[in-house]
Amino acid sequence: MLRKLHSIPGLFAALFLTVLAITGAILSVSPALERSSAVIPASGEVSVAQVVERVTAHYPGTEQIKRSPSGAVIVYYTLEGNPGADLVNPITGEGIGPYQPSPFFRWVKDLHRAFLQDDGGRLLAGAMAFMMVLMCVSGAFMLSRRVGGWRFLLKPFKGAGDHRIHSELARFAAIGLLLSALTGSYMSAARFGLLPDAAGNEPSFPAEVSGGEPAPIGSLEALKNTDLNNLRELVFPYPNDPRDVFSLTTRQGSGFIDQSTGQFLKYQATPAKSRMVEWIVRLHTGEGLWWLGLIVGAAALTVPVLSVTGARIWWLRRRASGNLQDNADNDTADTVILVGSENNTTWGFARVLHEQLTGAGRRVVSVDMNRFAEEYPLASILFVLTSTYGDGGAPASANGFMERLRRFRETRGLKYAVLGFGDRQFPRFCQFAVDVDEALGYHGLERLEEVTLIDRQSAEQFSEWGDRIADLTGVPLTLNYHPEPVSRFDLELVDRADFGLDIGAPTSILRFGPATKKRSALGLFGKRVCRLPDFEAGDLVGVFPPGDKPARYYSLASSSDDGLLEICVRKQPGGLCSGFLHDLGPGERIQGFIQHNPDFRPASGNQPIILIGAGAGIGPLAGFIRKNNSRHPMYLYWGGRNPQSDFLYKPELGRYLEDQRLTRLNTAFSRTRESAYVQDKIIEDAPDVRQMIEMGAQILVCGGRDMALGVKQVINEILKPLEMDVENLKREGRYLEDVY
Repeated sequence: MLRKLHSIPGLFAALFLTVLAITGAILSVSPALERSSAVIPASGEVSVAQVVERVTAHYPGTEQIKRSPSGAVIVYYTLEGNPGADLVNPITGEGIGPYQPSPFFRWVKDLHRAFLQDDGGRLLAGAMAFMMVLMCVSGAFMLSRRVGGWRFLLKPFKGAGDHRIHSELARFAAIGLLLSALTGSYMSAARFGLLPDAAGNEPSFPAEVSGGEPAPIGSLEALKNTDLNNLRELVFPYPNDPRDVFSLTTRQGSGFIDQSTGQFLKYQATPAKSRMVEWIVRLHTGEGLWWLGLIVGAAALTVPVLSVTGARIWWLRRRASGNLQDNADNDTADTVILVGSENNTTWGFARVLHEQLTGAGRRVVSVDMNRFAEEYPLASILFVLTSTYGDGGAPASANGFMERLRRFRETRGLKYAVLGFGDRQFPRFCQFAVDVDEALGYHGLERLEEVTLIDRQSAEQFSEWGDRIADLTGVPLTLNYHPEPVSRFDLELVDRADFGLDIGAPTSILRFGPATKKRSALGLFGKRVCRLPDFEAGDLVGVFPPGDKPARYYSLASSSDDGLLEICVRKQPGGLCSGFLHDLGPGERIQGFIQHNPDFRPASGNQPIILIGAGAGIGPLAGFIRKNNSRHPMYLYWGGRNPQSDFLYKPELGRYLEDQRLTRLNTAFSRTRESAYVQDKIIEDAPDVRQMIEMGAQILVCGGRDMALGVKQVINEILKPLEMDVENLKREGRYLEDVY
């Protein structure tokens, strides 16, 4: 329901909302421009009587003086029978220049208020404002769900691409857009009588006037008691008519002033409802609140980008979750694939499975989990592929699955297998997949295989799952999946440093540069150098070993700004790709592609960063230290085997300590007399580590799974006095892992 409230109005109104947003952003500049040219005395410094006296000295034909919400004082006058209007300096009464509202801003205002139409355009603009209210509210709830609760809305977001851009901009602009939409909706509703008119009635013209000789304007008591900053409008009496009066309007109220006695003949205070309406108008237009106008205008500028990214997200979701051309129907399908996805990525895996099963002769129907039918009479196998949303919740295309499951009529002999997709950094990794697996079992279905959980869209784990399913079902499956058609590039090994050879744990730091290509016959002589793609330390490079389709992923120890792509690789026994990389010589080439990993990065700011790793896991950690040009506190705990054999990055770490990019280094070696592991060093520094965490420190762990598990246990022990644990830190984005 929330998604429909958010996406349907957005798709319908995208163009109109973009027009309203751009014109609103332009209009938000007007109060600031007007404020910048206005002379504004301090409160209590100048009375209306003083201003009137000074202005009339320079403009004898003054008929009206107005003060705009932005503080500009305008005099309307007649000179030699011709009307005029000037901006004036209230301190001197002298003219600053002609007052002429900008035709451009007037045109933009008409476009903003009514799309250059009459009441029909105003009604449409009001409807668009109400749609924006729905989108802001529904979007806020969706954003809260995505990050796991309202308290995490200010924490760093995860993800990349359109979803990341859309979420970040929405978080920045939500309050400003909601304020603008709510006030715009109110103003439109009041105009068309949908809300009661809160405007106050002006006092009636006085029945009795003294009619005496007009007193000097500067001596009129009512004007002397009125501060200029409270003035809205002062209308002068008709010349040479002692029975006419001054009409004064201020923030507090309005009334008529006898030009002879200088006293109010009638006065009416502004009702509270009218003041409320006035504030609503000010909040919407920024008039009188120029700084707020600029903030709301900046928020409005996000709407075009939100519209484009939102439309792309909707289209990709629709395209991904739409029926496949060879989809069977529910009554004839012998295999069912249900897909739960928030951002469509799970559908990519489902399509590969669907194609393989169809190619093997199965009749397959693949649909969103929310389209789970009450019955599949011929189905014998049910596959559920689902991600988890936020803190263990259902993704968008599966949030109604549990209710549908209650109405499902079990098909005799139907077996099921659940495949979960997630990220082990999250405390409730693939929790929704686990819940679905239990619910299906509770409903009476028979498990084909225990629930399988895939970390960070691992194509290799997906392929291994397919092999197991093939053995269990007898259906040949070769599940090779790449999330996107990867853009490969050639890399040339330019340098390597080898470690650990004499202890049987060969590990190498490999540095690649962009490969050179021969120019075409029509080009210039010589070779051209291909540039490296953009990447940061902590991103992944996918490497294709010869003769094998699936890529292997390695964490990057460099960024593209370094001009080199650097990885740290330990040779695994029988490892196809690690063996291939270790056999490379300078000048030899590999093919790879970049997979960005924005969720494994040091946080910005001055809080301490604690880097923990072992073996080749030091690679991205060394890259983070290398980029610490601001010299923020950074502490490294790293474990190896022998300091003489596999002390990776030893010279570089020494330099980083000298120039203070690295604050402190603590190493542990397991093949020495000390026989220590990185967890031991953390325990030794427990008070310091605890204090840094209290100060807001972030922890990044990189290396093998066993090491990461040991580190997690140690950190949990350290955090006990603080009544915290690693899961707390993970929810706050302060405990990140890159584990293999």
